[in-house]
Amino acid sequence: MKQDFTSGSIMKQMWTFSLPIMLTNLLQISYQFIDSLWVGNLLGANALGAIAVSSTVIFTILSFIIGINNATLTILSQQKGKQNETGLKNYLNAFVVVLTALSVFLGIAGYFLSEQILIWMATPATMIPDATDYLQINFIGILFLFGYNFISTVLRALGDSKTPIRYVMIAVVLNALLDPLFIYVFELGIAGAAYATILSQGISFLYGVWDTLRRKLVPFIKPKLPSGDEVATIMKLGLPSGLQMTVISAGVMAIMSVVNSFGNDVVAGFGAAQRLDSLIMLPAMALGTAVNSMAGQNIGANQWKRVHDIAKYGVIFNLMIMILISTVVVLLAEWGIRLFIGEKEAVQFGTDYLIVIAFFYPFLGINFILNGIVRAAGAMFQVLILNVISFWILRYPLSYLCSIWLGERGIAVGMGLSFVISSVIAFGYYKYGKWNKIKLGTNEK
Repeated sequence: MKQDFTSGSIMKQMWTFSLPIMLTNLLQISYQFIDSLWVGNLLGANALGAIAVSSTVIFTILSFIIGINNATLTILSQQKGKQNETGLKNYLNAFVVVLTALSVFLGIAGYFLSEQILIWMATPATMIPDATDYLQINFIGILFLFGYNFISTVLRALGDSKTPIRYVMIAVVLNALLDPLFIYVFELGIAGAAYATILSQGISFLYGVWDTLRRKLVPFIKPKLPSGDEVATIMKLGLPSGLQMTVISAGVMAIMSVVNSFGNDVVAGFGAAQRLDSLIMLPAMALGTAVNSMAGQNIGANQWKRVHDIAKYGVIFNLMIMILISTVVVLLAEWGIRLFIGEKEAVQFGTDYLIVIAFFYPFLGINFILNGIVRAAGAMFQVLILNVISFWILRYPLSYLCSIWLGERGIAVGMGLSFVISSVIAFGYYKYGKWNKIKLGTNEK
């Protein structure tokens, strides 16, 4: 069901809109978990390692897709808020054309460069054949990965966060059923896992296209060449938005270099903690996506007081949820870590890390909310700069310095301090920046 965010109770809309996004994100995580479970049990550690290496490349591409989709969310939600049906249809068409061309280009280039990419990544020689097969098949189906995520983003921009759950659920269930069938029954090995992935995403994507057309959920038009202004606007917002996710991925790898310096137990404990992190941050991430769509519609409708109210209630909502989650994390940290590992030293580090970092989760949530608000206005380059500051000027250096001063426990302290300082900087830009003066496209009034 589409929602009009330009009127009505903000808190009620925020709750009902963000909850399905949380569930969708949780399903996405279970998708990766199920994949690893089948491959690890049916094909062994070497195959699982090959998928892990290949998944790094796929995650980088997916991060860029998510960035492009953030631009989609901003542009389409503003057109929805303006009630500009023509602009909405034209930008939808432009996104379809641009993303199709981009996916075809990446698919062809990625297919032929798969082995070389793995060699550049210093992949163990024994894993390269399997990893190459897995990566090449995924590049063949990259259009489905683009389309599968794009349809969900379009629906959210129009105020519908419930329908995408159905599409993601189809992909998750199909993948869980096809993995053992292709890997074990058809004896396709690691290639079977890749075929299961692209087939499940492909069916989900095609069903999503059919469903949105049948129910007229999205005003698609017959594809045509987009105008120069539309392409320029998409590139202006999409490229820095895509780079935001790349900066984040690179920042995570840099922090891992600090963690790696303390040895296997710390690496294992940190890895277990990061798996829990991905679940813990789901509410804040969902709220960030929700306020992006909600604020975008109101910016399009020129209702700036409501935009600021969305920011205020988003921060309040985030603090309520994340403080509650932080309390639970402190109480159940050791139990959560032991779900993944059992070694005493690794469990101890993972537990200590979670207990320290838990107190800083609400500040990271504030970043998601305020960045979502300014991103809704089209401040993609500015948010890119904020992410560069957050990861490369604050999080990585502070983690490194605190680990020198405090040992392995300093990693959590440094990261936590970076959350606090980043939230202050994000608030400063939200309060005093000129993000509310940004106009999308040369033809925008």
